[in-house]
Amino acid sequence: MANLDRIVESFRLQSGACRLFGSPFTADLLQEATGALERGGVLADLIGEWPGHPVKDALPLRVTGALHAAVLTKRDATLVAAYPRQGNTADGAKAWPAAEAFIAREPAWMNAWLASPPQTNEVRRSAALFAGMMVLADTCKLPFDLLELGASAGLNQNLDAFDYRTGVWARGDAGDLVIETEWSGPAPPIAEPLIASRAACDQSPLDVAREEDRLRLTAYVWPDQSERLARLHSAIQIALRRRPVIDQRDAAEWIEEKMARRRQGYLTVVYHSIFLQYPPREIRARIDTAIRAAGALATEEAPLAWLRFEPEGVLGDATGGLRTFLDVITWPGGRRRILAEADPHGRGVHWFGHDWGKLCRPGPPISAMPASRSS
Repeated sequence: MANLDRIVESFRLQSGACRLFGSPFTADLLQEATGALERGGVLADLIGEWPGHPVKDALPLRVTGALHAAVLTKRDATLVAAYPRQGNTADGAKAWPAAEAFIAREPAWMNAWLASPPQTNEVRRSAALFAGMMVLADTCKLPFDLLELGASAGLNQNLDAFDYRTGVWARGDAGDLVIETEWSGPAPPIAEPLIASRAACDQSPLDVAREEDRLRLTAYVWPDQSERLARLHSAIQIALRRRPVIDQRDAAEWIEEKMARRRQGYLTVVYHSIFLQYPPREIRARIDTAIRAAGALATEEAPLAWLRFEPEGVLGDATGGLRTFLDVITWPGGRRRILAEADPHGRGVHWFGHDWGKLCRPGPPISAMPASRSS
């Protein structure tokens, strides 16, 4: 088990992240799992020879997602009783013995879940993304062709179907899904994007019409975060009506093809959220090259925008920093604007407003960027 030390450290780091992002149950569960790994036993037997990189592969989240899936499908009554449910917040540390017993009894079922990477569609990020699109709508009066990379189940393809409530600005009249976000700084320009077309890709897209895919999306939401679960359920209902189409494609090949087919009279908007850190460096470089090459050919009649909700380490910060920013590069011209700093789950957004000009700097090509800390 030469990789065990790295696995233990990945669980320790993920426990801290879960605590920071508001899931004490999952944080405590992972803390107990960390101790169990150090002692050896069923969890070490299950994942101690993990062949990949435990952080990049999100191994701790694969384990907690599998356990949550077992609860959601009522696969083990003792585990179900130990997990959060309506009116019961539960205790992650006390739930660990039930989790450990389940792993010991059903290692094959666990392994089947662990084989697939986590799939999440955090729709609360859409508050920042939609604000960025309002900036584009305010400055470019053309209809949008939307292209999303790493779309998973495509829930954020429907960001114009959501209502938004912040302490600074609002949109909509309490429809099926209301996104509430803590907002600091000024309001973005309130301008409604006219979306003419939508397309998206993912290496392993999920289909919300499939029960097993809905289960996978739900299992990777931390079980003590009832508001996130409710938002996900509402977003799934919208997607079931709208049925977003997600191409199962490599992101570099897909965006190269799309950049070659941009339309006159439309603003092409490439966007993604917490995606760019995951592809291999060479794929990121190809994506970057394809978009910038298309940008060099952009005109006022066929402009291009690249809207990114990503950790600063993959947006060109030399330190490989971990803060999350919303930025946009627009062509013709290749101007970059840093619009906001945001919580990775979209819980809070600090909008820079008219100060963004002070923060602008040329966006370096990805080939010149440091490797992501998650890789």
